[in-house]
Amino acid sequence: MSIIKSLKSVAIASLAILIPSIALAAGGNLEPNDPVGITFWLISIAMVAATVFFLMESLRVDGKWRTSMIVGGLVTLVAAVHYFYMRDVWVATGASPTVFRYVDWLITVPLQMIEFYLILAACTAIAVGVFWRLMIGTMVMLIGGYLGEAGFINATVGFVIGMAGWGYILYEIFAGEAGKVAAEGAPPSVQSAFNTMRLIVTIGWAIYPLGYFFGYMTGGVDANSLNLIYNVADVVNKIGFCLAIWAAATSQSEAAK
Repeated sequence: MSIIKSLKSVAIASLAILIPSIALAAGGNLEPNDPVGITFWLISIAMVAATVFFLMESLRVDGKWRTSMIVGGLVTLVAAVHYFYMRDVWVATGASPTVFRYVDWLITVPLQMIEFYLILAACTAIAVGVFWRLMIGTMVMLIGGYLGEAGFINATVGFVIGMAGWGYILYEIFAGEAGKVAAEGAPPSVQSAFNTMRLIVTIGWAIYPLGYFFGYMTGGVDANSLNLIYNVADVVNKIGFCLAIWAAATSQSEAAK
């Protein structure tokens, strides 16, 4: 009972964080002919709704899945807050909110990588080294991308560093220990979630290096198109990712009854 009360407190605290952000963002002047600004707003609200959903659902899943569900709620919570701020930057300046976007990714992407470890740890034995390898690959990918995109290092060098980190992550979840444990020791519902999650990391995440390459290295994509693509991608790559975890958590919880 104390755990349930604690989770309810987390949900209430999360809403307390989100409501001021919504109120502040509502003060901006969103133009009806600004599709990028509109996507910032729509995705902000979608992230808020997803946060409430994941935190509420964490109350009804089996105890060993609650951490995964709460982490999923944190992913969308952090994204919601940053999307409100990114929307304000876009509406006020018309410039890409690069710093806010990377601050968001530096928090949410490691949390998503933790989920690979958490869903496997909930149903089978897995070494903690998986957690650290995924974390290292994530930080290399994000830091390299940010330094190149923000102009601190050569754009090509930043791109190569970021791709190396992404490649390391893909190796771990397909051919490394995480992939092997999922294939050999996880139940079907968890395998399905794991496969969906790594499909998102492979195909969904491919949008970001493509945007980096065409937007910052070749100049072939304008800021409007780039932000529109990134915004739509974030819906699938965050909410869709966490929904796969929710599906596994609810299925395993039902099976345990």
